[in-house]
Amino acid sequence: MKYLKTLVLITLFASFATGMVGCSSDPEVRDDEQAQMEAEAAARAEAERLARERQQAMSDAATVGSAAYAKKIEAMLSDPSSPLSNHVFYFPYDSAEVSSGDREIIGAHAEFLASHPEIMVTVEGHADERGTREYNLALGERRAMAVEMLLKVQGAADKQLQMVSFGEERPVALGNDEQAWSLNRRVELIYSGY
Repeated sequence: MKYLKTLVLITLFASFATGMVGCSSDPEVRDDEQAQMEAEAAARAEAERLARERQQAMSDAATVGSAAYAKKIEAMLSDPSSPLSNHVFYFPYDSAEVSSGDREIIGAHAEFLASHPEIMVTVEGHADERGTREYNLALGERRAMAVEMLLKVQGAADKQLQMVSFGEERPVALGNDEQAWSLNRRVELIYSGY
């Protein structure tokens, strides 16, 4: 028991002595510690500010990069000397057969999509006003499916393609003659994702 009391007293004395050393009553020592803590806090705040600025600069660079990339893709898709500038394919009356000339152009679009997997395309099928609404929706769908299948066979990925039929609902030419009808029997490729 005497041993236990001695051990407790030594432990208390050691704790008290350690506390005395750590807690100086000297105001200069406390001011130095306070100044050091304030300097460390200021350094942390400055490092955080610089990190935020760096992150913002990287974000701005990515946005500028995206705008430049989008501009580049737009230029490729609208260059009149490129087959990619042709986004519309026309069909004979009551037909979903793609012409041989259009097959080559669709092949160029497929190669472009294969080399740019981040880009998406919506394949829109259309018909002229002759026939019932339901028939024209189905005909627009068959036309869009024909183009979509050619894109897939020649390298475009399923995930890049979306197909929709508008039938006679979105004519580009108004009129009840062959000239207007021939412009409305079409498939359009609408690019996005860049």
